[in-house]
Amino acid sequence: MNARTAEITRKTLESSVAVSINLDGEGLANISTPINFYNHMLEALSKHSLIDLTVEAVGDHEIDAHHVVEDVAICIGLAIKKALGNRGGITRFAAAFVPLDEALAMAVVDISGRAHFEHSGEPNEQIYHLVAGHFTGSLTGHVFESITSNAGICAHIKLLNGRDPHHIVEAQFKAFARALGEAVTINPRIEGQVPSTKGVL
Repeated sequence: MNARTAEITRKTLESSVAVSINLDGEGLANISTPINFYNHMLEALSKHSLIDLTVEAVGDHEIDAHHVVEDVAICIGLAIKKALGNRGGITRFAAAFVPLDEALAMAVVDISGRAHFEHSGEPNEQIYHLVAGHFTGSLTGHVFESITSNAGICAHIKLLNGRDPHHIVEAQFKAFARALGEAVTINPRIEGQVPSTKGVL
């Protein structure tokens, strides 16, 4: 099997980002951004998807975390898309439910080549909350939307329960990680065929 790896770099006036990914990894993460809570979430994404992920990012986080967070997510999405190649042999569909104490999150993904994102269930006040003092709650959905839109993934992420803002974010990252990791896994039963009646994804 060919290595399903990719490297992506992105430089703007707001940030400089380098991402490398291995879809057939062991969940090894080497994450460096100026947003510590984001680092923690990306480490969880890697660990629970079994996708090796390296991120080196700097940017104008003193203005707002948004620029660095978004640009890293864009690069992760592009790296996933590149590493998938023609998507032959992948499991394609997957779903996961992940609890974190009182929080419970669901993620369902389709590695379809068509980007679509649905996000629901967070309490209204979550979008304004500063998790760990620097990660605005509204960024959670924006991360997933940026990843999926650039990777060509359809994803539905729903918070089913949750009160603690940290738990609300982390449960969603872990659910997405578990679903993504399963969906990109090679299924030996289809011997490299593209899992679509169209023949392409």
